[in-house]
Amino acid sequence: MLLHTIFVIALAAESMTAALAAGRRNMDWFGVCVLGCVTALGGGTTRDLLLGHYPLLWVEQPAYLLVTIAAALFTIAVARVMERLKLIFLLLDALGLVVFTITGCIVAMEMGQPVLIVIVAGMITGCVGGVLRDVLCNDVPLLFSGELYATVSAITACVFYFGLQAGVPIDLIALIAMGIGFTLRTLAIVFKIEMPRFVYSPVRDQSSKR
Repeated sequence: MLLHTIFVIALAAESMTAALAAGRRNMDWFGVCVLGCVTALGGGTTRDLLLGHYPLLWVEQPAYLLVTIAAALFTIAVARVMERLKLIFLLLDALGLVVFTITGCIVAMEMGQPVLIVIVAGMITGCVGGVLRDVLCNDVPLLFSGELYATVSAITACVFYFGLQAGVPIDLIALIAMGIGFTLRTLAIVFKIEMPRFVYSPVRDQSSKR
């Protein structure tokens, strides 16, 4: 029950952050709602399509679709106030990352998938929605710009999966995994901890200048 409540809050938060991104690019209200839905539900949808898990989450539970649309429209009304709460929404985005990761792991485990697929399913659920948002906004995805994002998702998935295998009750290990993942993501935001970048500057052939 607690995990489900946090999941709904995370859905709304992800939709609201996407709506703000849409507003920065002067999208119309329909675009705002679409971007909100894609960001909040895109990771789970991609996971379900890849694993053959039907019906899709928002098809089985249309209320989730309504939550994301309502959150996106609410953002339009209070956008000026929300701009002052950037840090809060970064933290809510971190919460969404870890919660979505855990729900993705649960779906894969219920299907009897092996450990590697469970972890990947969790990462897809946690990360792909943000990638789709950034692609639709014509931005370099946050996932690929050095942020500790996918790494946090992978750690969260591993803690959750191996904790369950060790016999820890699911509600407890879910809270532990969320706490570890959220803390890591928050530290990365506050202290600007990033992944090493690959910078390649090809050296021109000197002979070609002659």
